[in-house]
Amino acid sequence: MTKPDPGTVYLDGRFLPASKALIRPDDRGFLFADGVYEVIRSYGGRLFEMAAHIERLRRSLREIRIDAAAAAGIEEVAGELLSRCGLAARDATVYLQITRGPAPRAHQFPSPAPAPTVYAAATPLVPPPADQAPGIETILVPDTRWSRCDIKSISLLANVLARQMAADRGAQEALFVKDGLITEGASSTFCAVVSGCVVTHPLTERILPGITRRVVLRLCRKLGIPVAERPLPASDLERISEAFVLSTSREVAPIRAIDGCQVGHGAPGPLAGRLQEAFSLLTRPNGPDG
Repeated sequence: MTKPDPGTVYLDGRFLPASKALIRPDDRGFLFADGVYEVIRSYGGRLFEMAAHIERLRRSLREIRIDAAAAAGIEEVAGELLSRCGLAARDATVYLQITRGPAPRAHQFPSPAPAPTVYAAATPLVPPPADQAPGIETILVPDTRWSRCDIKSISLLANVLARQMAADRGAQEALFVKDGLITEGASSTFCAVVSGCVVTHPLTERILPGITRRVVLRLCRKLGIPVAERPLPASDLERISEAFVLSTSREVAPIRAIDGCQVGHGAPGPLAGRLQEAFSLLTRPNGPDG
């Protein structure tokens, strides 16, 4: 049996040490951010909502015209990677990335198409700091991203800059605002509670179709919590009683302040608590997979 090695990654059909995983400098992911990615949560070695992640990965590949066959066998790769990294019984995340592959630098697609570059890595889950338990701080930033945010592209410079702006102000997330409407977080889905109803941006090209978003909205309907998929104007923040962000790593994270203004009572609200509890039941080792 192979001894677990936390430094193992997967690259183009091989499991090998990260130090030996070499990507060509003419890879279009490196030159143009021409690729897509996924991040999957593993609870005790159990990949959560894997089918949904593969479905979204295949959709992203089709949207940028990379053969979706590049995603074949990804679930087996993820499981094997967790085992080889010694994470088969621990909470972890698996990062998957597929680029168009290496080719001479030119903006148009190379012809013939090169073999896509497929990369994956697994890391132990790092829980959020204890000081975020009472809720996180967020800021509002202009949404300067491209118009196809529904594609999980590896081109994330606008998101990186937004998160750094948040960090510079002592906040943990940035919320994008476009045409006066809150779209989503830099790495999360944004939800607000207005008159007892969970409000979140509808699925359009302005936001990523989040996997955690889908699970939580399903839980809302199961629990009888009203849901409205409509944009929330940034000018309506005084109307909200709760707010939270959803993501693979944070699950359901309550927001205590937006741009320095307290949300509700400045502490996690009752709906966030109910959703956190319901979500945790899904992720227990013997619980249902979503």
